[in-house]
Amino acid sequence: MHYAIIAAGEGSRLKEEGITSPKPLVKINGETLLERLIRIFWNNHAESISLIINEEMKEVQEFVAQMQLPVPLHCVVKSTPGSMHSFAALAPYLHSGKFILTTVDTIFHEDEFAKYIGAFESDNTLDGLMAVTDFIDDEKPLYVGTDESLTITGFHDRNVDCTYISGGIYGLTPKALTVLEHCMETGKLRMREFQRELVHAGLHLKAMPFSKIIDVDHAGDIEKAEAFGNKE
Repeated sequence: MHYAIIAAGEGSRLKEEGITSPKPLVKINGETLLERLIRIFWNNHAESISLIINEEMKEVQEFVAQMQLPVPLHCVVKSTPGSMHSFAALAPYLHSGKFILTTVDTIFHEDEFAKYIGAFESDNTLDGLMAVTDFIDDEKPLYVGTDESLTITGFHDRNVDCTYISGGIYGLTPKALTVLEHCMETGKLRMREFQRELVHAGLHLKAMPFSKIIDVDHAGDIEKAEAFGNKE
């Protein structure tokens, strides 16, 4: 499995609330967000790990430069206008097989993640397996429409009889990169627009429920994430 991490955001809300570390280096139970994800990926059959950080993150650039991994680590240093453009900057490393894309601040139970990876690795029919949750702690959640078999029917900005929201963990095949190219060509910026295009393009996507997924966007989320992590 190939893995990709979007870590290019400025973490402006954390800065405003007194957190001085760049978001990728914020610690949860003594482990930086970036190290946590890389450790989990290595434990789940990582063939390669790619990440993008913005040009202003000198501290993170230095941190990544001293990392030594037993698999290829690709680091793109680029400031982008949005998460979908960050994804596009990582796309050259994702053409050779199934991959998982997520943001650096995504917190989840590791055992659930392992089951998710196992399910995606073993399935040869899906174009994508998206992590979803019915736990909502997001200012602008993306609601995920599903049918009885958890096939994804749509992505919505408001709840239109949806059980789940997106967990921000995307399991995809290289087929999705063609859709990404189209989104770039048509001026789209946001990952939710890309996800809608996946459905419109007819890709076979399923949802896999997680009990809870947390994003570390505010200072108070650090404490929530640490309490959540202690239960793993």
